[in-house]
Amino acid sequence: MEIGFYPGCSLKGTSSEYAQSTLALAKAFDINLKEITDWNCCGATAAHNLNHELAMALPARVLALAEKDGMTEIVVPCAACYNRLTVTQHELNQDEELKDKVSGILQMPLSGNLQILNVMQFIDKYIANKIEEKVVKPFDHKVVCYYGCLLVRPQNILKFDRLEDPQSMDTLMRKIGADSIDWGYKTECCGAGFSVSRTDIVAKLSGKIVKDASDRGAEAIIVACPMCQSNLDMRRPQINSYLQMNIQTPVMYITQAIGLAVGLTKEEVGLQKLFVAPTFA
Repeated sequence: MEIGFYPGCSLKGTSSEYAQSTLALAKAFDINLKEITDWNCCGATAAHNLNHELAMALPARVLALAEKDGMTEIVVPCAACYNRLTVTQHELNQDEELKDKVSGILQMPLSGNLQILNVMQFIDKYIANKIEEKVVKPFDHKVVCYYGCLLVRPQNILKFDRLEDPQSMDTLMRKIGADSIDWGYKTECCGAGFSVSRTDIVAKLSGKIVKDASDRGAEAIIVACPMCQSNLDMRRPQINSYLQMNIQTPVMYITQAIGLAVGLTKEEVGLQKLFVAPTFA
């Protein structure tokens, strides 16, 4: 089986382990994720705050290229990319004049019929019903699932999971044997794009998330967003300095956790690239 794949900038750079684990997991279930030809940045996080037409044109070009490649469905692991592509397709489909204008800018046709899947939707649709039979090493650990603020918002457009208490990631983690703890920080903001410009804000916001996870006895924080993972993992020195304590709870992608459970090695899912090492692996 072959499905379209949009890695976005993060998965080609700072979050390459997310791409690595996603591709490895798909391969383990006989799925080939085919990268969109000549894709470009989706414009997150800044374009939609600066220029509306640019914010439409950047993700629209990705969608148009996927259609040109003959794709009817694409997997978009990054929460920010998923948000921008889905919102753009919705807005263009609601405004034919804008859609024609953007199509003219791109000099490419846009049907607007592409199905866009985030990583949980992809796993749920193509992998979930086969997971339990393929588990060779149950992920027998207490975890908290952190969705971040983008993955389920805006709900009226994305129509994905519950807004304040999403469950899709928790359900998948339980399928591989994890004890997924109910907690109140599932959709709190980690500091998002302030990771470079205002590490003090990231330390404060991410610190609350990390501390609560640690206080609840979580052995790992499970994520599906490269920006969230980067803030909670890479910024741990700033977080620990802000909290004045040393918290070593690792932050793993859901694809890494499921990959380990179905027999992939820690190298195959890129665990060696994490700043805070999951010692249990």
